[in-house]
Amino acid sequence: MGEKWTTANIPDQRGRVAVVTGANTGLGFETAKALAERGAAVVLAVRDVGKGERAAARMTGDVSVQALDLTSLDSVRAAAAALRSRFDRLDLLINNAGVMYTPKQTTRDGFEMQFGTNHLGHFALTGLLLDLMLPVPGSRVVTVSSIGHRVRAAIHFDDLQWERSYGRVAAYGQSKLANLMFTYELQRRLAAHGTTIAVAAHPGVSSTELARNTPAAFRLPITWLAPLITQTPAMGALPTLRAATDPAVLGGQYYGPGGRMEIMGHPRLVTSSPESYEMAVQRRLWAVSEDLTGVRFPVAEPEHVITM
Repeated sequence: MGEKWTTANIPDQRGRVAVVTGANTGLGFETAKALAERGAAVVLAVRDVGKGERAAARMTGDVSVQALDLTSLDSVRAAAAALRSRFDRLDLLINNAGVMYTPKQTTRDGFEMQFGTNHLGHFALTGLLLDLMLPVPGSRVVTVSSIGHRVRAAIHFDDLQWERSYGRVAAYGQSKLANLMFTYELQRRLAAHGTTIAVAAHPGVSSTELARNTPAAFRLPITWLAPLITQTPAMGALPTLRAATDPAVLGGQYYGPGGRMEIMGHPRLVTSSPESYEMAVQRRLWAVSEDLTGVRFPVAEPEHVITM
């Protein structure tokens, strides 16, 4: 399809069911809108149902709303139960919602906000819905990461919840690195099933509400440079949409903008940081995430490690 992949390249999605988290605004809105326009039955999984309903009203097609607060494991479980009661299959789960650079605070379960929302909430949701996907040929779990996974990023197993000290940029980097490590480990576990795949994407730099907590030192330069270094949410959603729908996509791949430094441009296959591919860390993060969320996946760790 070349480097100019657009929504015109999305295959017919009729008969497919897609759940998109954080779909009432920004990247999630554009992702859900495009899928609905191509015929998918789309569920906007959002914290604020009223905002979700207003977003749904701006879309065409089969669009519904499901309450989901990723900062609460109780809410994640309730949302998964509600979705399971409505659908007997799921083709696409797009883990898009996220927070960035939040002041130090915790989720309702006591997790650091960025790690708890961006990684643990989506980890739990995926685990609770995955058996709806495993029998479905062509089903995909797409998790949205960020170029921020390269910035001061590591998985701090000695202080995952940043209780000893807190740096909002480093905490964001940890959460986005975790998104990638989750994707790669999930793909290894899915490989034996041969149906569902796990893929990651990132939007480059897009002008969305996500940046509202940007530290003051960065805010003014970013405001000045925004027209030059940001793209629209519709463009930022393209890597996610390609990861979700392009027939050529393979499990364990990562898609992002094709321009310089992956900041802007049409989506293409990209690579993540060397740290993100460390399998021992991926497996450890998986085990810790299962313990923290209490969610066990219906796919086991492979006996023989498959390298990507």
